[in-house]
Amino acid sequence: MAQYNFKRITIVPSSKDFIDIIFSKTQRKTPTVVHKQHKITTIRTFYLRKIKFSQQSFHDRLTQILTEFPKLDDMHPFYADLMNILYDKDHYKLALGQINIAKHLIDNVARDFTRLMKYGDSLYRCKQLKRAALGRMATIMKRQASNLTYLEQVRQHLARLPTIDPYTRTIIICGFPNVGKSSFINKITRADVEVQPYAFTTKSLYVGHTDYKYLRWQIIDTPGILDHPLEERNVIEMQAVTALAHLRASIIYFMDPSEQCGYTLEEQVKLFKSIKPLFANKPIIIVANKSDIVSLNELPTEKQMVIEDLKQSTKIAIKEMSTVNDTGVIELKTEACEKLLSFRIDQKMRTKKVDGVLNRLHVAIPKPRDTKLRPPCIPQSILEKRETTKSHKRKLERDIECEEGDDYVLDLKKSYTDISEEERYDIIPEIWEGHNIADYIDQEIFDKLEALEREEEIREETGMYVVPKIELDETMRQVKALALQIRHKKAIIKDEARVNKQSRKPVMPRTAGAKVKNRSVVKLRNEMANLGLDMENTKDAHFTKTKSRSRSLGPPAKKVKMDVDNSKLSTRLMSLSKPSRNDLGIKDVAMKKKLAKIAHRAISKKVKKMGLKGEADRFIGTKMPKHLFAGKRGVGKTERR
Repeated sequence: MAQYNFKRITIVPSSKDFIDIIFSKTQRKTPTVVHKQHKITTIRTFYLRKIKFSQQSFHDRLTQILTEFPKLDDMHPFYADLMNILYDKDHYKLALGQINIAKHLIDNVARDFTRLMKYGDSLYRCKQLKRAALGRMATIMKRQASNLTYLEQVRQHLARLPTIDPYTRTIIICGFPNVGKSSFINKITRADVEVQPYAFTTKSLYVGHTDYKYLRWQIIDTPGILDHPLEERNVIEMQAVTALAHLRASIIYFMDPSEQCGYTLEEQVKLFKSIKPLFANKPIIIVANKSDIVSLNELPTEKQMVIEDLKQSTKIAIKEMSTVNDTGVIELKTEACEKLLSFRIDQKMRTKKVDGVLNRLHVAIPKPRDTKLRPPCIPQSILEKRETTKSHKRKLERDIECEEGDDYVLDLKKSYTDISEEERYDIIPEIWEGHNIADYIDQEIFDKLEALEREEEIREETGMYVVPKIELDETMRQVKALALQIRHKKAIIKDEARVNKQSRKPVMPRTAGAKVKNRSVVKLRNEMANLGLDMENTKDAHFTKTKSRSRSLGPPAKKVKMDVDNSKLSTRLMSLSKPSRNDLGIKDVAMKKKLAKIAHRAISKKVKKMGLKGEADRFIGTKMPKHLFAGKRGVGKTERR
């Protein structure tokens, strides 16, 4: 079912505001500074982004307008005719069509200037192309000023229209002005329609809602209809005609026999006959209002003859009613609802859907097999109990409601017998300190607690929670004692490591390997001699002249203090010097070359594209950029952009 909620349509700005909104958004969302070191390709991209962003903003905003405004061809005929009466269908479609054309023109302008931008060979030409593109877009929107103003007026009027569901149960009230239509709708609904003792107080459709048989009904109060040709009726009267023609509803036609409305009874009957073709296939009720002033029986003879002729020609009974003393108001509402319900059921019974439902239903009717009577067998004890309880049977709320009628008020608190009379009608807070009180109320909480305590006592008595004693043999005792010692030792090691942090960095002495692995200089010299090496001149080579070991951690020159010549010393120093940083880490030559290429590519990307001088460039050119520290510009040119 389609929903017609016109209050959600977004506000349509004027052409000037439209242009200001889009261009301001473009200025905020796109870059605004061109640096002198930028290449021409970067400058083209810079201004292309502004053109495309403006075009997309115009496109999205215009598409939103076209989407949110209702399309007359897709609407219910009631709303389509109502909008045609209020706003002129041709003018409405023309305005939306012009907005759609403006959207396509802006897209074409952006596409053309995007192609021209590749010919911009300087900053000035690119900037002029951008200015020309945005200027043409602004010119296109300025030409839509009247259409945007018209659509904003339509939006405001649509937002004030009542929400009428053309598919639900509806009762329409019609008749001459000032015959009591608005007073009736105020009686049976909560709609606050203005009531005045002069004609044409109601200038538009008013909607009220009421309940009957647990169903929601909408009541529509139409403006008064005057008796003249259809083409001569004004906008106010045409709204009533539209509602009568297109809504499947029950019609209540109001008449004023007292003629206080300013129209004679004959004119009111003539109006009913003139608009009766609009009531085809709709249940109709004719009401003679203001019976407190004059009833039908008190009318003169010629007036009664007019009423009788109307009854015979239409074959519709005329009801009497008075909204002043509420005579017949509820009866009229009930009859209108019942007529519409039966009419809707008859309409549904004529469709093909009913056959499918009836085919799934089967009513079994038992047939008598003989002439014997078989009354229901009810035990005597049940009959006696019925007799005793029939006299003091408790009244149901439904019975009380039927007895009191409209004066019935549902009171659920009168059955709170556990609460005293003084506290029974106190207001219970629903939310207290951010919590819903109803979530924490349990009437049987104490009974449940006692039941749980009894269960726990039974479990304790039966010994459910008693832990059995386990006898350990000698082997298990030894294992347990050993595990205790291991855990104790681990704890001691952890504490020592926490106190002495240097223990985490153990330093192995130089002699540790010789002691553990049983190595010595003599053993090494003997092994080398057995292999064929001359080891005569290497005796005491590992000692210094002072016969002391060097533990210095300084440069390699301090470590090498042997009795050798200068050439050997220089060779030794070169062999002990640090290798290049590029030679450290990766031993594979092919992989090392590949990584060097990747590093060179990364550095060149920073240098070329980002404009940095090198890998470690953090240079800030302007310490105080103008766009952050200068004041806002006044009225003037925008060429500095």
